[in-house]
Amino acid sequence: MAASARSTPSDHAGLGLRERKKLKTRVAIRDATYRLIAEQGYDATTVEQIAEAAEVSPSTVFRYFPTKEDIVLTDEYDPVLESELRSRPADEPIIESMKHVITKALKLGFDEDAEMTRLRTRLQVEVPAVRSRMMESMSVTGQLLCRVLAERTDRDPADLEVRVYSMALVGALMETTLYWAEHGHQDDLSDLMTRTLDTFANGL
Repeated sequence: MAASARSTPSDHAGLGLRERKKLKTRVAIRDATYRLIAEQGYDATTVEQIAEAAEVSPSTVFRYFPTKEDIVLTDEYDPVLESELRSRPADEPIIESMKHVITKALKLGFDEDAEMTRLRTRLQVEVPAVRSRMMESMSVTGQLLCRVLAERTDRDPADLEVRVYSMALVGALMETTLYWAEHGHQDDLSDLMTRTLDTFANGL
């Protein structure tokens, strides 16, 4: 999900001390990255600078995030998305479930840091390496949708129809965030997502 790159304290309540420390380090690295990018641009920001700002070693940065692009794109929301979808009524149309979950995720993202959300999506448009990595990462969200859809339709997650539908839906949501950024974030992202899901359900 592209709503936000951060997590809320309430999301951490069930984590052990080690997991909380790891999450704190991830957030510190991401916060430092966004701060530096906002100040000096994406290309000028190095992993060494990020490590210094986050008060960790460069090797620690790479241990948490294999590439600089991953720092921008990785979040903890995919497991939340899967859990939220599974909590919806089993007979509810998947598009309606997605509307509910995405609206909730977007509100959380903007409550956390609207400016970071805008910067993140702008980087997806302006930086080819970030956009390319985003395309690669789509498969993770697509796989979780496959699992949920398979359960609802009594199919195998590997079925062609399940995979096609799931990846098409993920692609539609990705294009929505790109459209939002390309148009200067002037529209309400929640409204755009609703339009997207309605288009996906009803066609042109």
